Order: sequence, then structure tokens, then C-alpha cells
Amino acid sequence: MIVYSLIGVAFLAHVGFAGSKLAVPLFAIEQGGNSFVVGSIVALYSAFPMVFALPAGRLADRIGYRLPLFLGACGIFLGLILPWLWPDLKTLYLAAPMIGMSFIIFQLSMQTLVGAMSSPKDRASNFSILSLIYAIASFFGPLTAGLLIDHVGHATTFAVLSMPLILVVILTALGKRWIPVLPRPQKVPTKNSLKDLLANKALRQTLFSGAIISSAWDVYQFFLPIYGHSNGLSATAIGAVLSVFAVAVIVVRALVPWVVRRMGDAKLMNVALFLAGLCFCVMPLFHSVWALAAVSFFLGLGCGVGQPLSMAMVFNHSPPGRAAEATGLRICLNQMSQCILPLAFGALGTAAGYAVVFIGNSAILMTGAWMGHRFAKSEEARKKSYSSEDQ
Repeated sequence: MIVYSLIGVAFLAHVGFAGSKLAVPLFAIEQGGNSFVVGSIVALYSAFPMVFALPAGRLADRIGYRLPLFLGACGIFLGLILPWLWPDLKTLYLAAPMIGMSFIIFQLSMQTLVGAMSSPKDRASNFSILSLIYAIASFFGPLTAGLLIDHVGHATTFAVLSMPLILVVILTALGKRWIPVLPRPQKVPTKNSLKDLLANKALRQTLFSGAIISSAWDVYQFFLPIYGHSNGLSATAIGAVLSVFAVAVIVVRALVPWVVRRMGDAKLMNVALFLAGLCFCVMPLFHSVWALAAVSFFLGLGCGVGQPLSMAMVFNHSPPGRAAEATGLRICLNQMSQCILPLAFGALGTAAGYAVVFIGNSAILMTGAWMGHRFAKSEEARKKSYSSEDQ
């Protein structure tokens, strides 16, 4: 029951965060910001998490998760309320990194808590529900922000988006009354290095797979509007194609627990990587709205699997007492890939065309699926070897 309460709190926090991802750039444009200004402000969402997610995870492992949840909720609230109090372009340069970093602190603590409070049997299912809630919040947050901007203005929109965070702040402040203290390992690691963490082959493979499928999502959302526009599609048609992708994400995350029980998490991740890679490979062959919508739906199925599986697999493969640190490393690598790969593919697309971008991303995803398949086979062979030795 407490796990579902945590997931409900996560939904309230994510609605405000997701709404800000639309409200911040639109407010920057309304304040006269050009493309470079808007891009620099949006980049601040990922810049600080990319640097500080890992240290934040290490700190959470040492002090527990109640305080980071509370501080993260407070930071998101403050980041949302600042543009209402001081509606100015300069304010966004403070609000954007505050919201981005605070949400990462909140998110990694929430993910670690949900994983720790779940049994191994239910962990993938609970992470799937958490990811499904994130997907639903990502649908309602921007939709709510857009409607509010059109009817009450940009500044008031931030005030309204901050309201659910008031409840989140209160609930996390009362964490001692409803969030149990997790058992700590007898020997909490204090001097283990990042190198020790990455020495874990299963964890390393999971981090790599999660990062490339996360970056694939960003590459799609960045290039699909440009590619659609180059094919003469209207803004409404492009929005419809993106909506089909979002629907697929919601659908597949609802089905993940059922599929994991039958396939296993590692095999499902490899299938997701292969499916996403195949969709990117064939996308340059299609130009109509219906064909792109169909490809986007299957791409959404592949990309939508990535987050819940990587959350569960990172927790399962992390050393005792370092689950939040491993989660922070996952977030750090995801943010890094989301920053670097879209920029790299953007330059490549300008120089060589959009087809090269899609095929290049397909090659990365297919490589990830191949590496995951090889790792799974080697692990299976190792287990059979140990089994035969015991006999």
C-alpha cells in the first residue's frame, strides 16, 4: 500500500515538472528570447543532473530517502513559483536548473524507495506502474500548461502548476509518519569508487542499454517535427504522430509486468532495443502522416519499455547499500546521452540529411541489442558451467 502511495506522490510531482517543460520555453519566447536563449534555458534542465545525479545518489544511500524527497519537492515548488513572483526572462535561468536538479533528487529517491520496498517478484511490475504514472503525467502536464497559458497567461500558469507540489511538500515533510525506514546493510560502503560500480558487467550492460534507448526517445522527439515539416506535414499532423508515440508508451508500460513474467527483463530489453532500431531504420522510407504514425507507434512500444526495465534492472544489479548511487549513475548517463547524441545527430543531419540520422541511431540501437544478446548468452553459459561443476 505504501508503494502505491509513493507512486501517487510521484504523479503529483511529475505533473508540475512536465508542465514546466512546456511553460518555460514558451514563457522565454513570450519574454523575447531567441532560439539560442530558449535552447540554453532548456539545456539547464539536464546540465546540473548530468553532473550531480551521481553524488546525490551516494548521499541518499548514506542519509536515507525521506530528506531528499522533501528537499526535491521543495526545490520543484520554488522553481515553479519563482516565474510567478518575478515574471522575467532572467528568472528562468534560475528556475530551470532548480526544477531540473530538484526533480532528479526527488526521482532517484523515489525510484530507490519503490525498488527497495518491492519484492523481487513485484519489482518490475511496480517500476512499470511508476513509469506508467510518469507517462500519464507527461501527457497531462503539458496539456494543462498549454490550456492555462492560453486562458490565464504564462505567469499564472506557473502558480497553478506549483499547487500540486504544496501537497507533495506536506506529505514528504510528514514522511516519518508513513514512509518506513529501510533496513541498512551491516557494512555501508563508504570508499567504493565509480570504477568498482562499473566493474559489475550486468549493471554496466543495463546502464548502456538504458542510456541509448533514452537518447533514442529524445532524438525522435527532436527530429520527427523537422522531418515531418520537410515532408510538407502540417503542425496538426506532426502533433498527431507524436501523440500516437505517447499512446504507445502508455500502452506498453501497462503491459510490461505481464510481458516480463513471460520473457524476463533482460530479454525484453533486447527486444525493445531491436524494435526501436528497426523502426528508426525504416522511418526514412515513409513520408505520409499515416505511415509515420504507424512507425511511431511501434517505436513508442520499444522506447516505452526502456525506462521501467532499466530502473528495475539497475536496482537488481546494484551492490548492497549502493542502489541510489547506481540509480544516480543511470540518470547521469541518460542525461549525458540526451544532451550529446541529439546535438551530434543534429550536426550530422545538417551535413548529411535526416536519413543518415535515423539510420545512425538505428545502428546504435541494434548494436545495443546485439551486445545485450551476447551478454545474456555468456551469462547463460556461465550458469550452466557452474551447474555442471556442482553436479
